[in-house]
Amino acid sequence: MDDEPGAHIYMLRCSDGSYYVGSARRGLERRVAEHNDGKYGGFTSKRLPVVLVWAEHFPDITDAIAVERQIKGWSRVKKEALIRGDYGALRTLSKRSSSKPSADLA
Repeated sequence: MDDEPGAHIYMLRCSDGSYYVGSARRGLERRVAEHNDGKYGGFTSKRLPVVLVWAEHFPDITDAIAVERQIKGWSRVKKEALIRGDYGALRTLSKRSSSKPSADLA
């Protein structure tokens, strides 16, 4: 599957309970193993071992990158809803509060 076009977006749970979101173009299992081998300095290398908790493949790399950036900006609660596959909670967490009156109506 290393020749598969597009990319996987994945989320790792680190040994300290934090989450890391990344992308892999050349095989998801390989990428997770590289993280656990400490190949990548930085965030995950200081929090080993890591465990894959969520992943999705996107045929278009630009879509994959957009989703990766979006998830990186999410709260921990929202990331955990994604991990659980709780799409109802994701919808609820994504709703913006519309209870504030508009300044134009005053």
